[in-house]
Amino acid sequence: VGSHRDISHESLSLFRLLEPQIEILVLGTGDRVERLHPNTLKQMRECGIAVEVQDTANACATFNFLMNERRMVAAGLIPP
Repeated sequence: VGSHRDISHESLSLFRLLEPQIEILVLGTGDRVERLHPNTLKQMRECGIAVEVQDTANACATFNFLMNERRMVAAGLIPP
């Protein structure tokens, strides 16, 4: 994806295919936190994946923290 506007249920399909299944997807939307379409977030929750949306710098820190807790986490990061 090129920007947060490109994030959709389809663009997140890779994260639904990972084995073992992830619990949390941390999305970094660049220099600032951007809102995602509510249906996209709802569809991910229905698949059993929580989505945390942050600016990319904080998303990296959150990802590292969750990894240290041995959580099943993945990150999708748009460069700032």
